[in-house]
Amino acid sequence: MKRYLKLVLPIAVGMLLLASTALLASGKDINVMLDGHELSFDTGPQIVDGRVMVPLRGIFEALGADVLWDGKARRITATKGETHISLTVNNKTAFKDGASIQLETAPYIDVKGRTFVPLRFISESLGATVEWDQVTRRVFINSLPVVGSFENLKTLLAKTTSAGRAGDAVYKTMDLNQAERALASNEALPAAPAAASPDYSQTNIQVQGVDEADVVKTDGNYIYQVNNRRIVIVKASPAKEMKVESILTFNEGEFYPTELYVDDRYLVVIGSDYRRVPLPAPRIPGGVEPMIAPEIYPPFRSQNTVKVLVYDITDKSNINKTREAELEGSYVSSRKIGSSLYFVANKYADVYYIMKEENASGSLTPTYRDTAGTGELKAIGYESIHYFPEHVDPNYLMVAGLNLDEPEKEMTVSTYLGSGQNIYVSQHNLFVAVTQWENPVPLRGIAPDTPVSSKVMPITEPPKSSTTVYKFALENGRANYAGKGNVPGTILNQFSMDEHKGYFRIATTKGDMWRNDEYTSKNNIYVLDEKMKLTGQVEDLAPGERIYSVRFMGDRAYMVTFKQVDPLFVIDMKDPKAPKVLGKLKIPGYSDYLHPYDENHIIGFGKDTIELPQKDWQGRDTGTMAFYQGMKMAVFDVSDVENPVEKFKEVIGDRGTDSELLRNHKALLFSKEKDLLAFPVTVMEVKQNQQSGTSAIPAYGEFAFQGAYVYGLNMTDGFTLRGRITHLTGEDYKKAGYYGFDYEKSVNRILYIGNNLYTLSNKIIQAHDLTSLEKINAIAIQ
Repeated sequence: MKRYLKLVLPIAVGMLLLASTALLASGKDINVMLDGHELSFDTGPQIVDGRVMVPLRGIFEALGADVLWDGKARRITATKGETHISLTVNNKTAFKDGASIQLETAPYIDVKGRTFVPLRFISESLGATVEWDQVTRRVFINSLPVVGSFENLKTLLAKTTSAGRAGDAVYKTMDLNQAERALASNEALPAAPAAASPDYSQTNIQVQGVDEADVVKTDGNYIYQVNNRRIVIVKASPAKEMKVESILTFNEGEFYPTELYVDDRYLVVIGSDYRRVPLPAPRIPGGVEPMIAPEIYPPFRSQNTVKVLVYDITDKSNINKTREAELEGSYVSSRKIGSSLYFVANKYADVYYIMKEENASGSLTPTYRDTAGTGELKAIGYESIHYFPEHVDPNYLMVAGLNLDEPEKEMTVSTYLGSGQNIYVSQHNLFVAVTQWENPVPLRGIAPDTPVSSKVMPITEPPKSSTTVYKFALENGRANYAGKGNVPGTILNQFSMDEHKGYFRIATTKGDMWRNDEYTSKNNIYVLDEKMKLTGQVEDLAPGERIYSVRFMGDRAYMVTFKQVDPLFVIDMKDPKAPKVLGKLKIPGYSDYLHPYDENHIIGFGKDTIELPQKDWQGRDTGTMAFYQGMKMAVFDVSDVENPVEKFKEVIGDRGTDSELLRNHKALLFSKEKDLLAFPVTVMEVKQNQQSGTSAIPAYGEFAFQGAYVYGLNMTDGFTLRGRITHLTGEDYKKAGYYGFDYEKSVNRILYIGNNLYTLSNKIIQAHDLTSLEKINAIAIQ
């Protein structure tokens, strides 16, 4: 009998353990991400009955809650602010603020004596949201509070200091990067063209491996162009046989394409869409019918969306649309990393309408749709909209992500009460920046009841500006909130931001450049750590001036400021806790865009300037003022960082000469290997009879040329003009006005495929030999 028991007992215990493990799955391959950062537990998460369970102390402490353990009652009590949670081991009844809640899985103690609690219940009870990604087996926790209800939305919006449009009316300063790379030593150099056959140029981007949308792309054989609400696809190689392969058109008045991406499989078109949505009928007490004429009732509101169209282009003769995705609001920017596409939109929260509503009838939250899901417009629920407790904007900021290689997986959308103006994207993180303004400080030293006639103009403190930056961790088409930071001043554009070795760097201007007191403008660089906490700064550069361009390059930063002359600052960023100025150069003119040539040379594109004496209306001298002239290019040699020099200089045209490159870096074609630099430019020239004479303001030139300027550039000969290419005929130049011409023939992009150079306008695509610039072929776009 004893022998029988000895044999049966181990078998019974083994069967019990086997049965328990049927309910318990190892969680070693499960990662828990809190605000973009992976949580580390002393024991890995477990899955019980399909629910993720985690060690209690690790999750409570990560979410900022105080936890107590009652060993005798085996009860867990946690407190965060005014929220109180109570759970008991092996009991499926939990309590939150005194109310009982039934759990699907009870807390338990494992064989090592560690207590496990349900992750979702704990996180959501403490105000966070939880998402589970089955593919990556990751749990994503967002600790920001959620709006939760229509009533709470009204409460939050009532606290906003401004009901102005912080979103739809926000414009972007041609946004969008320099980035984090696998090798930090050359992290900030421009992206090199990908290996391809034949060799071809790619869009001038800020971050290697992070593509930016543009109006023109090529895959080395075909050219894809946004052209008057159409997408024109041209078979470009061989150049002698160039032809229009196909044209994608869209319904009139609905979709307006603005930018596109191309890879070896997909064409992605991004644009804006418009529709009219009826508003709910007004409620009138007593059941009285609204006295509104039938022809103007019901009222409508406009609904603008950012739309993404995805096409399969593997067969150019049969281009097939495979997907549509939309976000309600206005487009901020986008990026594409491999097959992952991320885009950002703003939508104004109609504060007036929301505050007048008594309940949540109608679509008061942003909507989105994706044909990978139902394809129907979905309103984002209040429980899915987060807000930042320290600052609530009357605006919705939406960050969406999708993976082109997973066409069946619906895009993810994160929504916040906030807004965005510029974005910077590294290979791992997306940063959204927005300017915040404090209300002006009242006049100092004057009693409110002082008569106006008795007041003198005292010094006034201007509104204080700051820039808030939201960080999102990127992974496989997901963008997860990872923190936020705030620094004084405002940024210029995407090049004001950078990420290097885990640190975020940002350049700002604060103050007013037209003042000469303590509130005059000053320029700064700030460094924030992975959690967006301030680590280092160098402040108060070039008082009285503002930033015109910035470029971060690994352990250095280059900053151009301007008011009368152009100081180029060289800043050492090697120690993130103590950035410092190494040297500076002052020269006439300014640079709107800085582009790396190599580690010791940087190219500046901007305007030349002259200083002229000024007089007031009584003829008294008032000093000098700088006036911009023609377009200027310069190569700065920073081999001696303490004494940078202007090595080469080239000026194009006279006052009024302009190029899109000065506002949009994607208009530049540059290849150091091919000794090639080209960009579109409109040249204005001052004729002899236009000279300003004794005038204190230089004369503007009149229209002389539009097209591509093509240069050779090396560090021996400097800039060498190889030729100019225009799409305008001699007759067009004769018809041109003082300032205008046939803008449909305005060259806006230049690219190369193999040994051929292509110039593009809305009416014409021309091919030239890259060496001789002799014209090979041209096709008209009808």
